Amino acid sequence: MKQLLERTLSAINADYAEVRIEQTTLTTIVYQGPELEKMSTVLTLGGSVRACVKGGWGFAAFTRLDDAVEAARDAEIMARLSAGERTVLAPVPPVDADHTWRGGTHPRDISLAEKRDVIKGYNDIMLSADGIVTTNAVYRDVERAAWIQTSDGSSVHRENVYSGVSLSAVAKDGSNVQRGRKSIGDQRGFGNVLGLEGEVEKVIKTTRDLIRAPKVQGGRYDIVLDPELAGVFAHEAFGHLSEADFIYENPQARDMMKLGRRFGPDFLNIIDDGGMTGENGDMPYDDEGVAARKTLLLQDGILVGRLHSRETAGKMGEEPTGNARAIDVSSRPIVRMTSTYIDNGDSPFEEIISDVKDGIYACGFLGGMTDMERFTFSSAHAYRIENGRITEPVRDVILSGNLFETMHNITAIGDDIVINGGLGGCGKGGQSPLPVSDGSPHIRIKDVLVG
Repeated sequence: MKQLLERTLSAINADYAEVRIEQTTLTTIVYQGPELEKMSTVLTLGGSVRACVKGGWGFAAFTRLDDAVEAARDAEIMARLSAGERTVLAPVPPVDADHTWRGGTHPRDISLAEKRDVIKGYNDIMLSADGIVTTNAVYRDVERAAWIQTSDGSSVHRENVYSGVSLSAVAKDGSNVQRGRKSIGDQRGFGNVLGLEGEVEKVIKTTRDLIRAPKVQGGRYDIVLDPELAGVFAHEAFGHLSEADFIYENPQARDMMKLGRRFGPDFLNIIDDGGMTGENGDMPYDDEGVAARKTLLLQDGILVGRLHSRETAGKMGEEPTGNARAIDVSSRPIVRMTSTYIDNGDSPFEEIISDVKDGIYACGFLGGMTDMERFTFSSAHAYRIENGRITEPVRDVILSGNLFETMHNITAIGDDIVINGGLGGCGKGGQSPLPVSDGSPHIRIKDVLVG
């Protein structure tokens, strides 16, 4: 493989070039209600070439290895046609790395029948529960091997192996239809999908809580976010604003995301770390062959960093962070998160809720959107907090507000951080779902608008 990569690079005359080749094996098993809807294993092999000439980029993908050299020439032609004045890339030391997967039981060592039996078992538990009218249960594993060679002398072989399940149960009462759900996935091996009967029971309980829950009364509340929803908040509302391609290309974002600006209380820290072994966002080398690093974005409430490719780092005079990622070889690398999380605080959960007289405990992520500093998120399920105690379930909890005001209104951060992966992923620039992780401890926020 290395000879092919070097031969492909030798066909390019450019300021910078990289070749990526990937082999991916994807296994999917889906139950819809009692029916086995899908069971498949798909193998793909392909590659791409990216070239830069005087700041102009060319990109070409191929599905046959014999076409690699031709793709390289096409990428160079495109780069020359879009050339400007000069290429600006932050320098990085060349690396020669062979990173093998470091998880437990490899999914390839488990038969398809055993994988089917695991997800069918979870689905059967949900189907047999009183009040559940239908279900959706998905098992998926992805084995991806990548080879990356750059004209700067970096050579990287990288393996990533994901496995996980997504579980969903539906209850119906007249026109009221509610769904409980849970997605679990990471790079720790097939063992991460075993022994999840307790999580299945939680899905069933959540569904039953939702079907009997009244709609929340709109207003302003003190809110406690569980680690899943708080992690999504860190990713969606803050993490995307920290991606330097967005900042560099957007004057409003450059003004808004100035280093040194205070975004929250002095006990708030937000981090992106591509080296968190076993997490969905574990990416030891990015798609430019740059080593992963732990990047402090917010330290003691102050903006101190952002996420970079080599190009954005060079143009902004900062250090590369190993965040140039592509969903596969058919797409060019852009600046993406890895594992993004709010760091631990020192407040026990009981203490966080004890000071809330009339509030909402919002759990899980159902959906939402962001628009610069504005956000709207829907929790998957929620409960009232009354006089420091979690009481009745409520539904249709939609949180909205201004990111900066909301972050300043964080009044407590828990000591119980949880990092979440799951079968989904991050979407940006038409590339989705990219494997990422996010996480947080419980956090408490005052005066949040609930719709």
